[in-house]
Amino acid sequence: MELFYRDTRGGDKELTASQAILQGLSESGGLFVPKTFPKLDKSLKELSEMDYRGVAYEVMKLFFTDFTKEELLACINGAYDAKFDTEEIAPLVYADHAYYLELFHGATIAFKDMALSILPHLLTTSAKKNNRKEEIVILTATSGDTGKAALAGFANVPGTRIIVFYPKHGVSRIQELQMVTQKGDNTSVIGVTGNFDDCQTGVKKMFGDKKLREDMAGKGMTFSSANSINIGRLIPQVAYYVFAYTRLLADGRIQEGDAINYVVPTGNFGNILACLYAKKIGLPVAKMICASNENKVLYDFFKTGTYDIRRDFILTNSPSMDILISSNLERLIYHSAGDDAAKNASLMKQLQTEGLYTITDDMKAAMADFIPGFATEADTAEEIHTLYDRTGYVIDTHTAVASSVYRRYRAESGDNTETVIVSTASPFKFARSVMSAVNGKDDTRDDFEIIDDLAKTANVTEPPAITEIRTSPVRHERVCETADMQKEVRSLLGLPAMEV
Repeated sequence: MELFYRDTRGGDKELTASQAILQGLSESGGLFVPKTFPKLDKSLKELSEMDYRGVAYEVMKLFFTDFTKEELLACINGAYDAKFDTEEIAPLVYADHAYYLELFHGATIAFKDMALSILPHLLTTSAKKNNRKEEIVILTATSGDTGKAALAGFANVPGTRIIVFYPKHGVSRIQELQMVTQKGDNTSVIGVTGNFDDCQTGVKKMFGDKKLREDMAGKGMTFSSANSINIGRLIPQVAYYVFAYTRLLADGRIQEGDAINYVVPTGNFGNILACLYAKKIGLPVAKMICASNENKVLYDFFKTGTYDIRRDFILTNSPSMDILISSNLERLIYHSAGDDAAKNASLMKQLQTEGLYTITDDMKAAMADFIPGFATEADTAEEIHTLYDRTGYVIDTHTAVASSVYRRYRAESGDNTETVIVSTASPFKFARSVMSAVNGKDDTRDDFEIIDDLAKTANVTEPPAITEIRTSPVRHERVCETADMQKEVRSLLGLPAMEV
């Protein structure tokens, strides 16, 4: 049975999976969501006997129904291959009462690899299926990790080019080096003298700019997105929640049907939304613990029912979560309103014009399985130090936010349900903050000296992604103001200048 996708902001148009992947963002500015949610058609026991690629196929086939088995398997096998440095793709590590799902074993050492390794395959397959001949321009805003993972995924992919915007002073030095040294004749990276929300808002405006789209069409180009607003980014993330459960089942840690908790460090809300989608297709999920850093707009939302972005933007040591406008929350708003596009559109308009909205009591009740928590900078550093001190296991700053939130939740609730903490990045990506926390004092050494020390401390080999940037030349030096983002895109694509 074919599954279709709808726009969270309305309209009668229904798209196939490949059409939704190609378009990325709807013309109204809304996001694409499944019209209905399918159910897993293999038992969890059967899934526990499969490897990651097998589980990924069983999950994705439910959502991408207009792909043939051969097409989808080709995408999966092309994505989850030797560029991952562990055979299991997403291993579970037990440490101090929880299982850490390591999603950072891909080419760019962050969880974004799990979806961005497959998105180029999904996108180019979708283009062929729909007889699209235009050059696909991937336009993406990043808070640090999506950018590099998308660049690596799309570099030199025929028929595509990619432009990434990042907050110039809002990412770690390692994150920045990973992006600005990216090879590939079809890649462009631009620093923005603003924060991530500025980058994301600028990208969304360009997606909705009719004149820009017309000018691109005249040159045989069309936009698509690599952010988690693209359903082709979101659905592959559902697979690793199912995979983690089946590993616990295979190891005898749980019985089939037992519900488990997931703790997710959350900024743009895509990662934890994928957990909700896993639950909707039949995964036994108890609590989804939404962990925020000091930019705790999501924590306040779940506590009060009011989403309010009228607050200071805080730069933290978990920069990929430094976000106030959580794009994927819109999908949850839509679902919690009973798939009411008009209600959702009204709230999104209110957010744009007033900077806040308040959901109904019924909508809030529909979100009861989300447990919010947040960690301060001091909490995050303490968690890294404590976990290392107790177990010798070293985690990055984003994972530490989740781990700290879980430690507090477990102490306060007494909930001893088996729990998976989603570990979203390698500690090598944030080595300075990590080693400062491990040693209990600011580390002022050179970044690569710190990385050498981290490898010894954690007793792990430096990832190839780090080795590569030690000597790679900087290839991307563009920096612009937020207001000039479209100007930069037009220049890169050889389009006429904006009309004043």
